[in-house]
Order: sequence, then C-alpha cells, then structure tokens
Amino acid sequence: MQWKTTRFEIDLSKPRVMGIVNVTPDSFSDGGQHADTRAALQHCEQMLREGAHLLDIGGESTRPGSPAVPLAEELSRVVPLVKEAVKLGVPISVDTYKPEVMAAVLDLGADVINDIWALRRLGAAGHASAMEVVSGHPDCGICLMHMHRDPQSMQVAPMDGDAVPQVRQFLEQAAEAIQMRGVDRRRIVLDPGIGFGKTVAQNFSLLARQQELLATGFPLLVGWSRKSSIAAALQGKAQELPAPSERVIGSVAAALLAAERGAHILRVHDVHETVQALRILDSVT
Repeated sequence: MQWKTTRFEIDLSKPRVMGIVNVTPDSFSDGGQHADTRAALQHCEQMLREGAHLLDIGGESTRPGSPAVPLAEELSRVVPLVKEAVKLGVPISVDTYKPEVMAAVLDLGADVINDIWALRRLGAAGHASAMEVVSGHPDCGICLMHMHRDPQSMQVAPMDGDAVPQVRQFLEQAAEAIQMRGVDRRRIVLDPGIGFGKTVAQNFSLLARQQELLATGFPLLVGWSRKSSIAAALQGKAQELPAPSERVIGSVAAALLAAERGAHILRVHDVHETVQALRILDSVT
C-alpha cells in the first residue's frame, strides 16, 4: 500500500513513524519547547536521526479546552518552519484546519494536510474552503480525522454510545466527499481521533476493534502519544494523572498494539522509543 503525497509515495507496507513538531506555546505535552523556528528545525533534525519517516508540523494546540489561534499568528508560526523543513528530504505534513494555512504551506511544497476537522471548514468570505484548497491540489496527501464537537467542548460533552461504528461512518463519508471532487483515494489516510471528544473506554474500544476501521480500505493513522487516556490507564491508585512526560512507556505500548493490529502511521512525540519498539515487532512478524 502506498500513500500518494506531493513529493513522495510513502510505502505503508510497514508501520511508519510520524514525528510531532509543535510550534506552539501551549500544546499539552511540549508547548513552548520548540516555539521558534530554529529550535523547531533542530527538533525536526533530531527526530529524523531517531528514525522518523515523516514530520507533522502544527501551529495551533488542539488539546481539550484550547482556544483558537488567529490566522495571522498560525501562519507566522508555521510558514517559516515549513520553508526550511521541506529541504530535509522527508515528507512534511502540516496539522491545520484553516484553508488559508493549507494553501500557504502547499505553495511551499508541503506534502500532507492533516486536518482534525476533516476538511469541513469554510474559508473567509471570498476565499476557498478547506475542501476546495485540497481538492484543487494535484497530489497532496490528506489525513481526515474524526472529532466530536470542537476542541473547546469535546471533552465537556463526549460522544454517546458505541464510538466505533460512528467514527467509521463519519470517516467513510468524509473520504467519499473528497473523492467526489476528483481526489484519488491513494491520497487519503484516515485517523479515528483518539482523545477528540471520546471517553477513555471509547478510545480503547477504537484500539481493540481497529480492524473495523481498517475495513474501510484506507490506511489508518493513529495518535495515542501521551494522551489523557494513556494517563488514565496508568493512574492506578494515584490521586493525580501522570504528567505527559511520564506517559512514554504507555504511549509506546499503545502505538505498538496499534501497529500490531494493522495501523499504518503512528503519530508520536517519542520517536526513538517508538522506533525501537517497532524493530522488536518487526523481528517477530
């Protein structure tokens, strides 16, 4: 299976590691650590040395309760880094839902648009929508994610009922909508949106029943890295949830289980540890 993107056809015959590069002051795990272009680029280079296959750059935190970032601010964070990152010789994904940011980074040569809103956002008056920007590009890869509600309210009122069929139906409809605009299905990857408007039990059901999502026929990207569901599973009798930095082993375990169950792309903060785990999995399969 191949993922067709702007400059690369990514071989998905084995799980690929997507390194998270947050150019933000407030991301839940590493906010502020790579907030300027130089530090962020160094972080990109370090992740590649550790074995990342592609990088995902984001300029707006989408943690539960996070406020939206103005367009100009997101552009000022992301554009300088993307200009440099596309020179690194690996696929560059940009995590954004704003059509204007999508257009700007695609003009710079970005390979993938990773959209938590699954291309549902409209542009400002007189500007293209997310769907129009991406469908108008000849080759860029697209990751469509499921999110219940929005970042401000998703964990205040998470989903009801069995999440798996609801997530599958949403993602199938999102993929159909973009294909109806002439987009080759080889450009599309799906993400169940772990932690985006779902309870802990619902998140783990998406892992336990991942095969039901793979039955759509599209590659699957999963992002368990340092999520609060990992913390909840690790908490035990402690009164407080483990901090993001204390969730590494749990995150790698979840990523490994996802890979063993057929996930194609693992979006992670801890590249070195995840790559090591995948090498062990590869040795026994």
